[in-house]
Amino acid sequence: MELITIKTFDSAIDAHILKSKLESEGIGCIILNENSATLHSLYNIAYGGIKLQVRKEDAESAFAIMAEIDNRPLTNEKNEVIYCPECGSDELYPGFKSVNSVQGILATITSFLLFLMPFYYKTVYKCKKCGAEFKAK
Repeated sequence: MELITIKTFDSAIDAHILKSKLESEGIGCIILNENSATLHSLYNIAYGGIKLQVRKEDAESAFAIMAEIDNRPLTNEKNEVIYCPECGSDELYPGFKSVNSVQGILATITSFLLFLMPFYYKTVYKCKKCGAEFKAK
């Protein structure tokens, strides 16, 4: 049985959410490097991230399910579709880490000079069409 990696993650939570969805659709999968990457998050890149693997024969179905998830529009707590305030598109990146502010730029420079992880960023939505960053209302 040959396994292939269909997606890598920075977060074990995100990996488990997709794993649960795939398993509910009858696709068996495993997660690799979860403990190593979680315990030593600074070495996550060296480990290659947290990997979600499926059997080779299930890969096409898994990719179809992932595409279906990615193509769904994002919604807020009231189940209303979130649109970009600049261009009106519903194609958004959720949870985008933005440093596009004075505090973010200063924190990035300080982090670089002191060899620290960036300690300031805003989590926003980013439009795939026009690149606008915004908080949902």
